[in-house]
Amino acid sequence: MSRVQREPTTAPSDYESDYAAWLESQARHLRAGRLQRVDAPNLAEELEDMGRSERRALESHLKVLLTHLLKWQFQADRRTASWRLSIDNARDAVADIVAESPTLKAMLTKAPAPQYRRARRDAATGTGLAEATFPKECPFSVDEILGSES
Repeated sequence: MSRVQREPTTAPSDYESDYAAWLESQARHLRAGRLQRVDAPNLAEELEDMGRSERRALESHLKVLLTHLLKWQFQADRRTASWRLSIDNARDAVADIVAESPTLKAMLTKAPAPQYRRARRDAATGTGLAEATFPKECPFSVDEILGSES
């Protein structure tokens, strides 16, 4: 008697009860071409969330980087190797995200506005300098932000 090995089924409700199992199940269904078994509404939502998550990560790293660049520029007497390392790490994080999702590079020309405002505020708080000390508009080009100007 031959035994038919059955793949465990994962109902859309597993999306709420066992996310990891749901993801694995969706991947198996897609690879096997079983599109009728795919939980399309939840899968579409997850894909959109992943895109938003990448954008938020880029924005977060960009804000940190801009904050460090402002502090570096306006407190030259306090520069340390550790501080330089923080700038390099933030640049690496931004570069990694852009390398993985090249379309997000366009955000570097758009996103600096809101992220720069936040970075300016944080730089003022972190340095004790008045916020007016820092330029109202982002003074850094994309190349300067990414460190590719050197």
